Amino acid sequence: MQAGADGGGGRGSRPGRRWGGRASVRWGDVLLCAVAAVSWSLIGMAGTAALGLHLLGADSLGSLGPMAAATVALGVGGSVTPSGDVSAFGLDEAEAATTVDIAPLGVGLVGALLLAHFFLRSLRAAGMMIGPAELLARAGSVIMLFLAMLAGLSWAGHDVVTIDGEQLGVDKGVGSGLGTGLDNGLGDRIEEGLDRLPGGIGDKLPDGLGDLGDIGGLLPDRLGDLVQAKASVGFTVDTAPTLLGGTVWVTGVLLIALLASRRTPLPRGLRGLHRTVRPAASALVTVVLVAVAAGCAAAAYAMTGDDHPRRIAGAALLGAPNGVWLGIPVGLFVPWDGRATGALTRFLPDPLDDLLSGGSERTLTLGRLAELDGRVWLLGVAAALMMWFAGVLAAVRTPLARGTSVPTAGALGFAGRCGARLGAVTAAGLPLLVWLTGVSATASLSVFGVDAFDAGIELHGRLGAAALLGAAWGFAAGAAGALLAYATGAAGSGAAGLAPGAFGMRGSLGGGGGGRPL
Repeated sequence: MQAGADGGGGRGSRPGRRWGGRASVRWGDVLLCAVAAVSWSLIGMAGTAALGLHLLGADSLGSLGPMAAATVALGVGGSVTPSGDVSAFGLDEAEAATTVDIAPLGVGLVGALLLAHFFLRSLRAAGMMIGPAELLARAGSVIMLFLAMLAGLSWAGHDVVTIDGEQLGVDKGVGSGLGTGLDNGLGDRIEEGLDRLPGGIGDKLPDGLGDLGDIGGLLPDRLGDLVQAKASVGFTVDTAPTLLGGTVWVTGVLLIALLASRRTPLPRGLRGLHRTVRPAASALVTVVLVAVAAGCAAAAYAMTGDDHPRRIAGAALLGAPNGVWLGIPVGLFVPWDGRATGALTRFLPDPLDDLLSGGSERTLTLGRLAELDGRVWLLGVAAALMMWFAGVLAAVRTPLARGTSVPTAGALGFAGRCGARLGAVTAAGLPLLVWLTGVSATASLSVFGVDAFDAGIELHGRLGAAALLGAAWGFAAGAAGALLAYATGAAGSGAAGLAPGAFGMRGSLGGGGGGRPL
């Protein structure tokens, strides 16, 4: 077995065939690792989507399989087009128009973690050094196989959900007398049935029908019309936009995984990234994932005192990263523009619903939210502490520069390097969070061209401001964390090197290294 120049020695390395003095790509290993990474990723996303939808009770209205497939498509940046029609009170021409642009980031996060884990594991098993050709082959095979599987999900992700008025329990009181029906709990059944109508239809019914206090004035034929009401909502995964979004998603996941992993080999020409970018990127990714874990823990605590713990669990499973990653930019003073109208405002947390409701576009900032609820300032404190922790973690993982004889100069130089690197990474990462957590959803019931029920949510952050604030916060947190780590002797103590001999050297990455060999 040869070792050394071609990276054939060491744990997990296997010599490939050599053509022209260079190791060839081991296509068998490449394809096998791609199958494992993509399969586990899609299984994890499908399981998360199905469990979340089941806990929310969505499977009682339609088939769980197509809904889970559509949810996975949304989770990886795909597009789903809902459509439907509502027939009630003789309005057979009623047509519902809906657009949805929101990703269940909980589903996407599970898939990203599994995909990154198996992809990076395959790179480590390839040997102490990996060439550009093999890295591109492994990444390309994962991308192509993922898109092929996503095309299959796009084909399966379509269904029609039908809600029949007879299932609402209203027909049990028709014909038995309104007064008697009310005494027998007809009012409760009607109210429960109206609440179950999609899109907040029950809140928009004509006066007299929705007013249960005036139940005695209802006409039996109106109740009969309600029994005959039918609402059907279909959804279809748009194949071309989904494949485009999936390409961006899987490529981004692999790129972030390579930049954030501290023990994965890189081609010789990219070895500088291991010393400069990886400590800051791994620190930022770590604190962002810890924030999601904290959000899930908060949801678990809320379940203990709630009457519907399954709904909280399902919502957290699908959307915990949405809420957490929205709170991080808001806590770091990134401004957002948004508006909310109609029944969809009920899905906004307090005090966000009070600020955005009204229909007109408004600017959302931490200060304006704090005017409605002073406890919102704690969000800013938590975001600042998160960034400071990222700065400390980046300093611990960054190798010290050699030859600094003056302690003060060494500390300031180290703080400057850490601040600049974390600032650059955060300037790219914070706009990514803002873009991922943007929300656009509208639902309107048009009857003969007249919008009867209008509801919508628009919430989008300012990417330019996020980039500037990310750079400022990253530099400040990186410098402060580096000074603390340097003062306590922890600076560089967690710096990770690649396998010995990965770049033809031992114990050093060239110009890096702290008090101990890497």
